[in-house]
Formats: sequence, structure tokens, C-alpha cells
Amino acid sequence: MPTLTDFVIQFWGVRGSIPAPGSETVRYGGNTSCVEMRVGGKRLIFDGGTGLRVLGKSLLKQMPVEAYMFFTHSHWDHIQGFPFFAPAFMKGNCFHIYGAIAPNGATMKQRLHDQMLHPNFPVPMQVMQSDLKFYDLFPGDVMQLGDITIETGSLNHPNTAMGYRITYQGRTAVYATDTEHYEDHLDENLIYLARDAHVLIYDACYTDEEYHDPQAPKRGWGHSTWQEAVKVAKAAGVRKLVIFHHDPNHSDDFLDHVEAQVETVFPNSLLAREGMILPVV
Repeated sequence: MPTLTDFVIQFWGVRGSIPAPGSETVRYGGNTSCVEMRVGGKRLIFDGGTGLRVLGKSLLKQMPVEAYMFFTHSHWDHIQGFPFFAPAFMKGNCFHIYGAIAPNGATMKQRLHDQMLHPNFPVPMQVMQSDLKFYDLFPGDVMQLGDITIETGSLNHPNTAMGYRITYQGRTAVYATDTEHYEDHLDENLIYLARDAHVLIYDACYTDEEYHDPQAPKRGWGHSTWQEAVKVAKAAGVRKLVIFHHDPNHSDDFLDHVEAQVETVFPNSLLAREGMILPVV
């Protein structure tokens, strides 16, 4: 019997671009992207933003730890928590780390390693005493972790990003952050990745108004809007939509307003909040 709660998602960092601490972001949280899925007795971690530090503190009570870490890409807000992930510094823990090869040929191992080199960080990755195992993935790859199927797909983001589809005992969660919609058509790769998903976690950093703002348009920044999230969810037959990767300038009150708007057009939806636990049913 699985020992971790069957299939649940916990959000440790839901913010995009840069951490946003302060009194106006208390309810939704200010840490950058990190999502944990506890699936069929295994622990899967998606992205290593500053939320990974908080997850790491929690894991110190559960050692030894074995986990599978999947990175969408290596922009700062998705890797900046890795050097502060306490369990990685301790012997007896094991982390299987997956990610695509960057357009310049750099592996995920190289990119995590390089961010910890002088003069950017005081200690190198070699100081980490846990067993770190690295694997390269390519868009379209399908892998098995026991009874868990993990599919991958390309996302539309500068320097590329990878989305993940996790299926266990007929239930599916899709993690698709840092992807920009096309203005003249829906992304067929994304629709396929999200097909009939029970839960879709989608990058809706902006509103349509912000995306098309004539003074400061967001075209080409690699992110989408909640309005486009609804289009994708409906086209893919998604059951529950989770709005994710909140803009650092969006306050709790602003996000409350966004959530109310999303719910009017896609009732089975919500905005991701730090600490939120979501069963996949």
C-alpha cells in the first residue's frame, strides 16, 4: 500500500518572476515556483524556486528522504531555492533530478551547478552530501515511476520550458507553467498535454488587459493570462483549473478579484496559495 497520501498536490511557492514578500502578499504567498505531488508512495517536486527552501524545512522531520525533482526550465525564479534546500546537504537522502537540455546545450546539472559557483554563491554544489542523480529529458518523453506515468511536452517560453503530465490510477495532474499563449490559435501541444486532466496548474501571470497594455505590453515575456487559461481548460476538457505563477505586483486583494472573475466563467477553479493541499480526485 502507498505510504504517501495516494495523490495530493501541495503548493510551496506560487509566485512568478521574483519573490514578493510583504504585507500585501500574505494570503497567497510570496515564494517562487515549487509544487510537491505525493503520489502512490512517491514524492515528486516540480521546480525549485524559493518555495523549495520551505519544503526542505518540512522534509527535515521526515528523513531519510528520497524524491524526484522535475524542472520546467532554469530561469532564476525556478532554481533559486535549490542552493537553500537543506535536505540536499545531508547524507542519506537521495534526489533524482530531471530537466531538459537548454538550447545552448547546458544540462540541468550544469545549470544548477553554475548558479552555485563564485562569485554568485559561497559554496559549490559539491558541498551537498546527499545522493544527487541527474537525468536529461526531451519534450515528448514518457517515463514510468512504478505505477506513475509522467509525460512531457514543450511549452512556449523564451529559451524553452517543459510541462509535465502525471497520471496515477486513472487520475491526472498537469503542471504547465511559464508558457505564453498564441494570439491566433491555441497551443496544440499544451492541449494534448492537458487532455481530460483532473487538475491543470497553469501559468496565468497576467490579465488580458496587462498583456495588451499599450504602455507596457507583455508580449514575448513567456507568460499567459487567466482568460487564456480558461480557454485551454475548456478545450482540453480539464476538470479543475488552478491559476499559478502570480505576478509579483499582484496583491492579495487583486488576486481575490481575479479568482472571482475566473470562477464566473470556469466554476471549478481556484488560485494557488502557498500551503494549499489539493487532492486529485
